[in-house]
Amino acid sequence: MIQELSSHLSSYMEEHQQTSFCISSFSNGRALLEHSGSLDVIFLDIQMEHPNGMETAKLLRQRGTHSLLIFVTVLKECVFDAFEVEAYDYLLKPLDDVHFKQTMDRVVRRLEQRTTRTIVVQRGTACEVISLDELVYCEVLGRKIYLHKRDGTITDYYDKLEHLEHRVDQRFFKCHRSYLVNLDYIRGCQNGQVILLQGETIPVSRLRERDLIQALLHHMKEREF
Repeated sequence: MIQELSSHLSSYMEEHQQTSFCISSFSNGRALLEHSGSLDVIFLDIQMEHPNGMETAKLLRQRGTHSLLIFVTVLKECVFDAFEVEAYDYLLKPLDDVHFKQTMDRVVRRLEQRTTRTIVVQRGTACEVISLDELVYCEVLGRKIYLHKRDGTITDYYDKLEHLEHRVDQRFFKCHRSYLVNLDYIRGCQNGQVILLQGETIPVSRLRERDLIQALLHHMKEREF
């Protein structure tokens, strides 16, 4: 399966004239976890010796790994478990060439976005470059904006939310006059609250709730989930 997947990847990259790429193979989850380098995309089977693919994915996320995770498996019933580890896609064996190419098209677009979509925050005489992928939500309190990031850290600086709105992309939705939320991290909406990835909640205005749902549905369609 490793050889087949590597062949699919090589063929796709060469067909799309992506000449700068490297494929690393690991025989099990432990070998992957011991790898010290960074990986853009990780393809995982679920049925592996301990730790299995799902356990390996959870350990990777606990470490703060931001790689795109794609499961390649025969187990259809585990598709919902994949959401817990923020899987980017779920491919069933035997690999379907059309579905694989569609997934890789999205992967390449996402990686291109990662390299280009950042904002620079000025804090006194210092500045910080922040990837939009890392931003879960932004809130304004008084004259400050607080940027809540995926790793749990918060960056604050003086600005108006209206200015920030023009600097982020279509992933961000103004769910409340004091909040911008990244649609990638929303897991639900109920009782006037947006439920985020780790169970954290932020408010959504009653008048904006319907628009939020529509924006979320459109966003999911754009990502071809």
